Amino acid sequence: MENYTYNSLTLQLEGLRITETNKYPVFFFLLLAYVFILVTNIGIMVLIWRSLHQPMYLLFCNLSINDVMGNSLQVPRMLADICVPPSERLIHYYECVVQAFTAHMFGTNSHTLLMIMAFDRYVAICNPLRYAAIMTNKMVIKLTVSAWGVAFFFVGILLGLTIRLNRCRTLITNIYCDNASLFKLSCEDSIINNIYGLTFTVVLLSSSIGSIILTYSKITMACLTSKSKSVNSKALKTCSTHLCLYLIMLVSGLIHIVLHRFSGDAEYRKISGILFHIVPGSLNPLIYGLQSQEIRKCLSNIFNLRKVKLIL
Repeated sequence: MENYTYNSLTLQLEGLRITETNKYPVFFFLLLAYVFILVTNIGIMVLIWRSLHQPMYLLFCNLSINDVMGNSLQVPRMLADICVPPSERLIHYYECVVQAFTAHMFGTNSHTLLMIMAFDRYVAICNPLRYAAIMTNKMVIKLTVSAWGVAFFFVGILLGLTIRLNRCRTLITNIYCDNASLFKLSCEDSIINNIYGLTFTVVLLSSSIGSIILTYSKITMACLTSKSKSVNSKALKTCSTHLCLYLIMLVSGLIHIVLHRFSGDAEYRKISGILFHIVPGSLNPLIYGLQSQEIRKCLSNIFNLRKVKLIL
């Protein structure tokens, strides 16, 4: 379907190239992963909304919202495409744009939200006596709006530059729509898109990595100068969890970006795109939930209450 129909509103998704034998295992793997992401993240969101109103958990709730949003517009579409022949994997152009916008919002928010969570940990460990005064409800709202607002602004420009291009192709060589796949449909000069996309990626990653290095350096110094073993243990436990999530997200995202530059590795790029969505989305609630004493306590109270009701 690689034709030259100009500005066609019907596009074709290449999707995964899998055999009939592998179709059902892949389908059920993605389905189980998606259900797991929904159940765990929505469960965490409900738990935080009902019981845990501390700044750390309110900021973490944004991460769960981002994981649900990022996967809900990608994974169901992948599941539907697995069930149909490649020639029938059609998508409307505007739906494709919305999907691309959501995919890039998910990726950008993953960085901005972890940046503000790192700031929260920095204040809690390095300025514990002023934590309540700094991390007020107003500050939490400001940080949340900033994280989502920055992502919305820059991703909006990214997709806006792509939408202006005329299209002469209809084949999306990916499992879902993203900005690179969309501007590759154009026969026009896309140098501006490449420059902005590269600049956007460099600025985002530099800001993200720089803020993580800065905050964790200060946290490390505070731990080294502190004589309290309980403070050091709490800092190590909380920050190692945060850093683990950040590294998982960073590595999976970088692999996907690098593979987009090599057309010969299309299948590896598709797999990396899947992993970029489902791995952080699955691990975020698990890692944070298991290491958080408050979340474990709330879950234990809920299960104990249900046991009592069943006995009665």
